[in-house]
Amino acid sequence: MKKIYRNVVCILALGLTFASCENYLDDVPKGSKSPTTLADFEAFLRDEYTNQRVDVLPALHVLNDQFVNAATLSSNRLYNANYMWDESANRIELKPSDEGTYYGGYQGISTFNLIIENALTTTKATEQEQRVVWAQAKLLRAMNYFNVVNFYADTYVASTASTKLSVPLITSANINAPSKQVTIQELYDFILNDIKDALPYLPKVSQTALHPNLGAGYAFNARVNLQMNNYAEALKNADLALAENNKLYDWIGYYNANKAVIDVPNSYTTTPSPMGFNYVENYTFRHGSSSNLGAEFDIPVERAQRFETGDARFISRWKIRTVGAETSYRRTLTGAFNFGGITTVEVYLIKAECLARDNKISEALGVLNTVRKTRILPASYQDISTADKTTALNAIYRTKNNELIMTLIPYADARRLNAEGIYKVSFTKVVGGKTYTLSSDSHLWTSPFPQGAINNPGNGTITQNVDK
Repeated sequence: MKKIYRNVVCILALGLTFASCENYLDDVPKGSKSPTTLADFEAFLRDEYTNQRVDVLPALHVLNDQFVNAATLSSNRLYNANYMWDESANRIELKPSDEGTYYGGYQGISTFNLIIENALTTTKATEQEQRVVWAQAKLLRAMNYFNVVNFYADTYVASTASTKLSVPLITSANINAPSKQVTIQELYDFILNDIKDALPYLPKVSQTALHPNLGAGYAFNARVNLQMNNYAEALKNADLALAENNKLYDWIGYYNANKAVIDVPNSYTTTPSPMGFNYVENYTFRHGSSSNLGAEFDIPVERAQRFETGDARFISRWKIRTVGAETSYRRTLTGAFNFGGITTVEVYLIKAECLARDNKISEALGVLNTVRKTRILPASYQDISTADKTTALNAIYRTKNNELIMTLIPYADARRLNAEGIYKVSFTKVVGGKTYTLSSDSHLWTSPFPQGAINNPGNGTITQNVDK
């Protein structure tokens, strides 16, 4: 862990230039300026490519949401283990490092710790201004902890959360700060407490899309409570979030405006992504994996087949392409993508699930269809209507998985549903005449800690949560 703290940077002036700094506030490198003003610390929140990036690549491989070609699978054994669902592979041995997901997650946590520790004593700011930045760092720290715990530990189950270990909990940016691998319950309690602390001070309108607003606080609270199966609390916070922002983007309009480019056969000319900083669905924006900051990933044919017929969002984003012996769906958008933040569509679908769980099937489908009407072309659209709870929930899950593809959420939801044991998620595919299966109880649903973290854990110890 010490590597993370040493690599956290001290900011110069308004954050335009950075210099490495070992003891952030005490030992100032020559020519550098120790952060003292609120603007100095707030600038860390604007570091969109480091502190605001959320790498979910291992989840995309397990779900087969990203297409990985044969050459890469042959050369990268860890990719192959996750993508081909090889339960015999020892992923611990194949993972000496995990820069994006693990170390990247904790690098952000360390930065947010630095802000939380110092924001309330900064200069050139009112107490209210200090509290806003402090609260935004609290929420972003909680979001990072939610991400890492949903990779490296079992998902939340109330009956076992107090006995199973989660991930290291670190609350200071100091390189000598202790770390403790807490239980899943302790980690979720910590996340919920950070949200509770942040909510009173989050602004209704934030200064940039990178700065969480009040809607983001409610939306994230809904996400966390859903993962804990606290449906009533998740629904309450979903409604509060939608009261702040309930806008849905008109993907049918986007398709119609760009169909002259999109519909050209065998052409892969890109169109601008509408899912950037100004996307109307944003509560807060965060980039996804470093390898898709300017473009989406291609997706496998089998994954493309799970989208609804006439889904304008899908048609506007991918087009089938064959290169040699391999066929996939080629990405056709370029720009910025909010794969690590929170959007209104997620909250709509949290609300829909919570209503269905409460047997309010008609209301749940009303919420679901509100989303679908902005996505499914009129020629293909029909309201989903059923009185059956299982049918309704499966329709909600299908839409949510498609809407939030390339984010952590389909993976986190699958883990949650598998732990519950009623609406289990499993996959089967045939490659080269051989059948591959990812079962709902596979150990592949939990990622091992990288060897570097186990061998050099910093000021604490880490126990692996999986055998391989």
